[in-house]
Amino acid sequence: MTLSLRAATIAVAMAIIAPASVMAQTTGSIPPPAPPSQPPSPPPTKQYSSNEIIDAGHRFFGSVSRDLAKIVEKAVSQWGLPNGYILGEEASGAFIGGLRYGDGTLYTRNAGDARVFWEGPSFGFDFGADGARTMMLVYSLPQTGAIFQRFGGINGSVYLVGGLGMTALTGNDIVLVPIRSGIGLRLGANLGWLKFTDSPTWSPF
Repeated sequence: MTLSLRAATIAVAMAIIAPASVMAQTTGSIPPPAPPSQPPSPPPTKQYSSNEIIDAGHRFFGSVSRDLAKIVEKAVSQWGLPNGYILGEEASGAFIGGLRYGDGTLYTRNAGDARVFWEGPSFGFDFGADGARTMMLVYSLPQTGAIFQRFGGINGSVYLVGGLGMTALTGNDIVLVPIRSGIGLRLGANLGWLKFTDSPTWSPF
């Protein structure tokens, strides 16, 4: 009788202890809830949209910029969106052979800005002189320092809309698209280059 009572007491104690142990083990094994996942933020763009270029050009060119949107659309259709642009002024003159000098500021979204100067000769059927405000779209520029080199190409008016003209120059996979508006007479297309430097110089070579 005593043995049976003892066995019953042990069984009751085991019935009480076992669920508590299981609960303790279960509670300890549940990991804390994970924080809600946030979608990754998109990387910042390094290119300028057409609207940003057009807005900057309108402020820069002023009243003669009414045809700028057509010029920019033409450039974007051929070379895409630029990752930099230059705003500056230049003067040039030619009689068969000529010279062009300018200076301005290179603007980039993520690599900073830089003061730039450019100069270059031209050869070909080209007569006249002009002074121009110039906006240059810059494509595939890896860093601001890469602008300081020579860019060659057809340095004539390859696309004209109203009082604006667009040309194209290339160098080491970088494309420059100068958009000019100025006073004076410039006829013909010429073959030449532009050399960019970080300080003014008279030598175009």
